[in-house]
Amino acid sequence: MPTVEKLSIALPPEMANLLREAVESGEYASASEVVRDALRSWKQKRKLETMELGELRRLLREGIESGPAVDAERVFSRLESKYAVQRKKK
Repeated sequence: MPTVEKLSIALPPEMANLLREAVESGEYASASEVVRDALRSWKQKRKLETMELGELRRLLREGIESGPAVDAERVFSRLESKYAVQRKKK
């Protein structure tokens, strides 16, 4: 493994027990592996949240730039009428 830095962390008893159980069950070889895996997952989650936020901002900008708002009630009313006519034809 490349250069590592040793850190000391404090965990609540429930988390410490989960960590020990993961190692004792053989799922992980060491407590350090559990923590590294948890940090990789946390890092990925943060990256996805940032990407999602960026995508939401892009979509909001796109919506604002697309022009004036449409009255949703009017749209739904027209759709309901359209599909009511189609149901009657069947």
